[in-house]
Amino acid sequence: MERPRLGFWFEFASTYSYLTAMRIETVAADRGVDLDWRPFLLGPIFARQGWSTSPFNLYPAKGRYMWRDMERLCETLGLPLVMPDPFPQNGLMAARIAHAGRKDPWIGAFVRAVYMAEFGEGRDISDPALLAGLLTDLGVDAPVLLAAAEKPEVKIGLRAAVSEAETLGIFGAPSFVTADGELFWGNDRLEDALDWALRLTD
Repeated sequence: MERPRLGFWFEFASTYSYLTAMRIETVAADRGVDLDWRPFLLGPIFARQGWSTSPFNLYPAKGRYMWRDMERLCETLGLPLVMPDPFPQNGLMAARIAHAGRKDPWIGAFVRAVYMAEFGEGRDISDPALLAGLLTDLGVDAPVLLAAAEKPEVKIGLRAAVSEAETLGIFGAPSFVTADGELFWGNDRLEDALDWALRLTD
């Protein structure tokens, strides 16, 4: 019988995606669910809503709540939290690299490393030198991946991923999509999404 799969849609600028990225690979493996790593960009989706930045910036009360919520959750999970400046970060290059390597064995470790640099250390993830260093630390050929991120097919592929996300009804990150198209949104819905994915193979 084919193993259940779950699409993990994440945006590198997303705070709650940080929480999910740091645990999803272990949790999914424990449940016997395979992951499809789906980096995408929320900026174009937000722009079509008339938003020029994160809603956490547009609505200050919501932003204050989110950062306090992140403090509580990171403390519970044992994760460091540093607010990056600026927020949201420009994760375009990181997303292109992740898209290019989304099926490679190092993808999970790379995604976690980017999120840790961003929200755990407050570093600028738009810096190619930072991304190159993260790739090198993972034993990946950084110049090859940085070059791949600039290839037209990768740029087009990432744009297509944004369009696919919209078609699936995705409006925020993290989001999870099961094989039958069921959509779950938010770090706190990860376990529900895994349960649904497992139901499909019962």
